[in-house]
Amino acid sequence: MGTPDFAVAALQALLQSNHQVAAVITAPDKPAGRGLVIQESPVKRLALDHGIKVLQPTNLKNPEFLAELKSIQAELFIVVAFRMLPEVIIQMPPKGCINLHASLLPDYRGAAPINWAIIKGEKITGITTFFIRREIDTGDIIQSEKVEIPEEINAGTLHDILMQRGARLIISSLEQIEQPDFQPKPQHMALIEKKAPKLTRDNTRISWNDSSGNIHNLIRGLSPYPAAWTMHNGKIFKILEGRISHSKEQQQPGLGKVIEDKLIVGTGDGNYEILMLQPEGKKKMDIKSFLSGFRNKEIELI
Repeated sequence: MGTPDFAVAALQALLQSNHQVAAVITAPDKPAGRGLVIQESPVKRLALDHGIKVLQPTNLKNPEFLAELKSIQAELFIVVAFRMLPEVIIQMPPKGCINLHASLLPDYRGAAPINWAIIKGEKITGITTFFIRREIDTGDIIQSEKVEIPEEINAGTLHDILMQRGARLIISSLEQIEQPDFQPKPQHMALIEKKAPKLTRDNTRISWNDSSGNIHNLIRGLSPYPAAWTMHNGKIFKILEGRISHSKEQQQPGLGKVIEDKLIVGTGDGNYEILMLQPEGKKKMDIKSFLSGFRNKEIELI
C-alpha cells in the first residue's frame, strides 16, 4: 500500500525479492498540472508495468473494497507513504500490517519526519519498520537503521537516501519476521518528544528574527518542496537555497542588501546569503538571474 515516489523503491525491492506481491493498493487517479491531465500514482505505474492487480479505493471502509481486499488472502500488508488504515484492515492479514517510517521511532512520529529532522538540526536520523496499530507510528518495532545527515544536505536529497535504505530495510524486516524466534520490540516514549507535524503555511514561513543557523536549517529542510517562504511587496518569495553569511556589516532582520552581486539578508544574530529563490508567479532562479532584473540595492523581506 503506497502512493508517491518514496513507496516506489520499496515495491521495486519486493518485486526483485522472493516474495509474491499479491496486489497493490494506491490512491485514485487525479488531475494534475496546468492542463489538469489525469495522473496515475508512481506506485500504480510500476505495478501495472509488472502486471500486478491494483486497487484504488476512495473509501477504505467501503464494504465492496474490503471484500475484494480480503479475497486476495495476503499474509501481510506492507504500508509505505499511504493513508491511515481503519482497524478492520489492520486486523485483516494473519501476519499483520507493517509500515516503513522515515525516522528513528519514537522520534519524529508524524507526517513530515524527513523535513523536521533537518529543520531541527539533527545530525542523525534513520528508518524504522514496525507493526501498525491504531495509534499512529506507535507499534512494535521490527528493525531500525541509523542514517547520517550531512551538514549541507536538503530534504530532497535525504528523501532519496532514505527511500533506497528503506527499501532494503523492508526486505530485511520480512526476513526477520519469517524467523521462528522473532520478537518485535515495543516502542518506549522518548523523554523529550520530537514531533513531525504536517507542514503548513505557518510553520514553513521564515522568521528573519531567528538565528542564521535556524533559518538555514528551515530552508534546506523544506527544499525543494514545499519550500520555506517570506514576503516582499505583498508577494510570496520561496527561498530554496542559501548559506550563512560572514559579512561584517550587520543588517537589521529581514533587510536585504545587494553587496557585490550577492543578496545578504539580516537575521536575529547575523546575516544570511540567498542563493536560489522563486518569486511568486515565476520560475525558480539563481541569485545572479534574480539580481539582473532587480534595480534596487535593498529589499525588505517579512
